[in-house]
Amino acid sequence: MSLLVVGLSHRSAPVSVLERASLAAETQAKLLQDTLAAEPAVEAAVLATCNRIELYADVDKFHAGVAELSTLLAQHSGVGLDELTPYLYVHYEDRAVHHLFSVACGLDSMVVGEGQILGQIKDTLALGQELHTAGRLLNDLFQQALRVGKRAHSETGIDRAGQSLVTFGLEQLAAGADVADWAAGKRALVIGAGSMSSLAAATLARTGVAEIVVANRTRARADRLVEILAQPGGAGVAARAVEMAEVCDELTRADVVVSCTGATGLVLTAEAVAGALGLDVDDAETPVAAPAVPAPADIDRHTARVENGSAGTVRQTVRRATVPAQGTGPVRLALLDLAMPRDIDGGAGRLDGVRLVDIESLAEASADAPMAADVDQVRTIVSDEVAAFGAAQRAAHITPTVVALRTMAAGVVAGEIARLDGRLPDLDEKQRAEITQTVRRVVDKLLHAPTVRVKQLASEPGGAGYADALRELFDLDPQTVAAVSRADLNDPNRGRS
Repeated sequence: MSLLVVGLSHRSAPVSVLERASLAAETQAKLLQDTLAAEPAVEAAVLATCNRIELYADVDKFHAGVAELSTLLAQHSGVGLDELTPYLYVHYEDRAVHHLFSVACGLDSMVVGEGQILGQIKDTLALGQELHTAGRLLNDLFQQALRVGKRAHSETGIDRAGQSLVTFGLEQLAAGADVADWAAGKRALVIGAGSMSSLAAATLARTGVAEIVVANRTRARADRLVEILAQPGGAGVAARAVEMAEVCDELTRADVVVSCTGATGLVLTAEAVAGALGLDVDDAETPVAAPAVPAPADIDRHTARVENGSAGTVRQTVRRATVPAQGTGPVRLALLDLAMPRDIDGGAGRLDGVRLVDIESLAEASADAPMAADVDQVRTIVSDEVAAFGAAQRAAHITPTVVALRTMAAGVVAGEIARLDGRLPDLDEKQRAEITQTVRRVVDKLLHAPTVRVKQLASEPGGAGYADALRELFDLDPQTVAAVSRADLNDPNRGRS
């Protein structure tokens, strides 16, 4: 296994960089295809969420892999390599497995313990399978990550350590008040109808808002979400869908707005918000200056830090911008922006009577959140699962050789039985069958102990050489072993969600 991950997240990069480096769906597909087209990667998968972009690959050369994956991330994200490099982290082999399993459990999330990342990991696997960029290693890895994440949520109280990003965002809007009390009777406008927006709408419905209006570029998706919200078996809240062109009109009636779309530009400008409230945008407070961009770092220094004991991580301390001051006076309109890049103009949050919470302010608010005792239990689960995954991969490495050995033995048995038929042509079918079965039992018993033992030895650290020894001792044809490997890799049922 030569698993490599290169990426950046809310822990390593400021929101201003993450916002520019976000990958649209079509860009993700092109990135995966280009990764396989370029050496040294033979498999690839990309995990892209609102607060992380990670490129996973099976590579045969570490330094070349880091350089190539970093370059590809820069090319497809639109952020120059020199600017992107200081924010990239690198994990290799077992550390890469540990990182993904931690992500799947919510340990690396902005809000510790949130479970939405599991759906995003499932989407990553599905895209890799659809484009045939995820082979045996990445299929096994992401399938196992999903199981580890589900285990963490079912066996521990990690859910109590944090909430979904939506719930945490609403708590920030409520500013210390009980969310249900704060939301009661309010009119909510949800912009977008994807997974995050749907979660936001469902959460708002549970908190007791009076009405939810859904706006989406594809009206059919908005209608579907409204149908789910309004049905008796669902939340039962009053809900209706509108066109995106009607958003400004709906702003005049809304008390709270949640936006999460895939738009590359602003969905709500400060002018639009000011107009809805009858304000002059020029009266907004002066914005806080953005932090300076760190000096570029060289990719060789970047990779060298991984070898020199950086625990598989390349990370630079990031100075985050101070959260912009909120508008003064009673809150007339609460805005929650969960999109990356952002949907709502930051200037809207400086208008009188407006409170804006976005990804950046959520990162600031969650930095000091208390960690539940269950987090330690999840970390233990992750460590155990990483060890189990490594053992399984090492054992799987020798399986084609064992299969090839048994295939060769079966061929020897078949040849000897054919020779026996020539020497004793008068054997009846019952006698022939008994002799054949006896010879097969002898061969199976002779091979059983060594093949079981070699699998056990191969699963231990440093056990990769046993497959080579087995091939050498029994003079196995390398092409036969390779054919078994290809058959296993091309199994249409392998790694399917």
